Amino acid sequence: MTKTMLKGALLTTTLMAASAAAAQDASLIIESWRNDDLSIWQDKIIPAFEAAHPGITVRFTPSAPAEYNAVLNSKLDAGSAGDLITCRPFDASLALYDAGHLADLSDLDGMENFSDVARSGWSTDDGSATYCVPMASVIHGFIYNKEAFEEVGVEVPQTEDEFFAVLDAFKEDGTYIPMAMGTNDQWEAATMGYNNIGPNYWKGEEGRTALIAGEQKLTDEGWVAPFRQLAKWGDYLGDGYEAQTYPDSQNIFTLGRAAIYPAGSWEISGFNAQADFEMGAFPPPVPAAGDTCYISDHTDIGIGMNAATDHPEAARTFLTWVASTEFAEIFANELPGFFPLSNAAVSLADPLAQEFISWREACESTIRSTYQILSRGTPNLENETWNASVAVIKGDETPEEAAQRLQDGLASWYDKQM
Repeated sequence: MTKTMLKGALLTTTLMAASAAAAQDASLIIESWRNDDLSIWQDKIIPAFEAAHPGITVRFTPSAPAEYNAVLNSKLDAGSAGDLITCRPFDASLALYDAGHLADLSDLDGMENFSDVARSGWSTDDGSATYCVPMASVIHGFIYNKEAFEEVGVEVPQTEDEFFAVLDAFKEDGTYIPMAMGTNDQWEAATMGYNNIGPNYWKGEEGRTALIAGEQKLTDEGWVAPFRQLAKWGDYLGDGYEAQTYPDSQNIFTLGRAAIYPAGSWEISGFNAQADFEMGAFPPPVPAAGDTCYISDHTDIGIGMNAATDHPEAARTFLTWVASTEFAEIFANELPGFFPLSNAAVSLADPLAQEFISWREACESTIRSTYQILSRGTPNLENETWNASVAVIKGDETPEEAAQRLQDGLASWYDKQM
């Protein structure tokens, strides 16, 4: 080899090495609305990643939750957004993907660890592309005061009849409000009411996808039945529940004044800090003994890649790590009640969180019925389900009337229901 050839070969090798190093020597910025978990990212998640990936540094730069969408869109339009974008589920993130702001991650290593249900919050309508790695879900059910159950001598209910027998026992005893939930803020009645118990009646994904396909209607029995159960709840919510706010309900339960709290798992950390009694949890009781149980295991948060990032290889390396068991373990244990969406076997230290996640073994998972596709028009099905659930609980509408109103509204703009 001549000196010229040797110099050329050395130059080529040097350039290749520099290119490889540049691909991994990168500083990544994460955009997020979750400013409440800043310390967890800074102290736990990012150090774990950086220790395993020298050369890539990460900064977590959240915005205020209410301002996130506007701030992020402004940054994306200006070309100043971070490399990694924390993704809200469904339409807000789909709009970012359609606008070319989020990269297609369908072929990302680790994406195979997530089911179709897990990916549904961050996939195109036809499922052909997934643009965010699913990070966590929240699970719905009921949190209860174990001491109150022992005092009144009742067991955790398995069926709908047993559920109302427990509520009747607490009402008759009079020491505790049977169930802490108000209707002032409306969303609780739908989120912790209708979409909590409903999957047991419309059979989870079977009913939800059939509604989207136009093969079922909101006036079918599986969709009216949960309203029939909600119509009975008003007798157990305590005096003045109509004016009771969400924080009121939280306080009533954590102060030990109520026996049961219709819940989302996001309550776990706050309740652990505030309640001085032992708590347990149970999934929505099934209509009858032997029925398959279904839980709302709702896609809550994901993370994607800014399509305009200057560091796509490093960003994909980080996202592959987010899809790993190591990330799932850290995230789930540092944020009890926000559960990994991957198929990783995760052991949780918090007993209440472990109780919630254990339901995945016995029950079928689904997501809230109104969140994918069905709330894009006017009237908005999600918001209409709020006030319909409240109206049924208060007795202002019958279950059948509420279901018909929701169906009429959906059919007015959604072609598959016309």
